Amino acid sequence: MTTVNNSKSSLVKPKILVARAIFPEALLKLEEQFEVQSNQSDQVFTPEELKKALSGVVGALVAGTERIDVQALADAKDLKVVANISVGYNNFDVPAMTAAGVMATNTPDVLTDTTADFGFALLMATARRITESEHWVRAGKWDQWSIVNNPLGMDLHHSTLGIIGMGRIGQGIAQRALSFGMRVIYHNRSRLSEADEKACAATYVSKEELLRQADHVVLVLPYTAQNHHTIGAQELALMKPTATLVNIARGGIVDDAALAKALQEKKIFAAGLDVFEGEPKVHPELLKLSNVVLAPHIASATEKTRRAMVDLAIENVVAALDGRRPPSLINTELLKSSD
Repeated sequence: MTTVNNSKSSLVKPKILVARAIFPEALLKLEEQFEVQSNQSDQVFTPEELKKALSGVVGALVAGTERIDVQALADAKDLKVVANISVGYNNFDVPAMTAAGVMATNTPDVLTDTTADFGFALLMATARRITESEHWVRAGKWDQWSIVNNPLGMDLHHSTLGIIGMGRIGQGIAQRALSFGMRVIYHNRSRLSEADEKACAATYVSKEELLRQADHVVLVLPYTAQNHHTIGAQELALMKPTATLVNIARGGIVDDAALAKALQEKKIFAAGLDVFEGEPKVHPELLKLSNVVLAPHIASATEKTRRAMVDLAIENVVAALDGRRPPSLINTELLKSSD
């Protein structure tokens, strides 16, 4: 794959890489200050292409498709900052970046409400079998309607919602659930403050108790090695056969093979997935099922929010290369070591 050099002045401007396509206006904004090596064709770099592209640049904007690790950084001797256009950063080997003196940043806060909106929308679509019902209509099955024959879903109102991962987005989903009269329980690595629990009307429980009690489970926790397969066969077995599971967190949080088996065997009612193990590939057994709603990692995908994410990523790069602290620096120990 080739990249396009959009610079107007390659002699004086620092070089940066934009590894995925961004809004043209944002690219023009960057070109005012930098020599930009861009990838507006939006073809995903291979690891070797990424390594080559990072060589000779001082900063980079990337997405979750770019793995920034020891291999990628091997020839990046001038690199000072890599800005992820995402709140999650499991594509970053943060210790390797820190060891190389490279600042790592992400885009928190600007996507909280949009992602919480989508999480609740996916929950509703899953519980009420929206996509399956649409397929009925498209397949000309509407005339098969009867009181008990058409797709029957599960209620959200006055049900119990279990949220695993109660950060900003999890709390946003909990607050939306209040208008449905839902009882909210949650499990998190650390318990919320009393004030935050009150704001969400949420009750802290163990993960096992949450899975047993919840009518609907939403996953909003970050991916880490410790969180790999937080939901597997053992956890799915604890859930009600009428329960739904929604994952807007990261692929790998759920054992997709175990989930497909649980859905096939009606161990749980339905699932809604915006993220997958090995995405963009989807486990083939999930594709065969009607009781799962599939989305292509679009929880933050509104124009307003994606523009805000790109703008924050640019702000992070500009600040770092200007000798200032980036607004959303992840490896803050870099600054401490330079004091």
